[in-house]
Amino acid sequence: MTGRSGAEVMAALGDIAPDFARYIFEFGYGDIYSRPGLDLRTRLLATVAGLVCLGHAEKELEVHVGSALNVGASREEVVEAIMQMALYAGFPAALNGLFVAKRVFAARDAEAGLQEGLQAR
Repeated sequence: MTGRSGAEVMAALGDIAPDFARYIFEFGYGDIYSRPGLDLRTRLLATVAGLVCLGHAEKELEVHVGSALNVGASREEVVEAIMQMALYAGFPAALNGLFVAKRVFAARDAEAGLQEGLQAR
């Protein structure tokens, strides 16, 4: 769901708090994300909205915007979820979230272009 970013978190915390890294993945992804009742697309859009409302979780928002795309959310759905948060978290938080999404979309486009270039060879 998160791609390599999950492994990066585990590695980054490995020398200081390996148990904390394990808790993130066992609880968050093992217990919460695997619950019945919501599909992963819906869960990730809710997560994006929550992170926008926090207003101080830019790196996490970046990861979860990418994860939402990975599990089938469209770019339009991500943008709409972020814009909706202007009502609850304020325009600055929504604006910051939109800029994070824009970066994620641009990185994906650049990666897709690179892949197309490699395939054309």
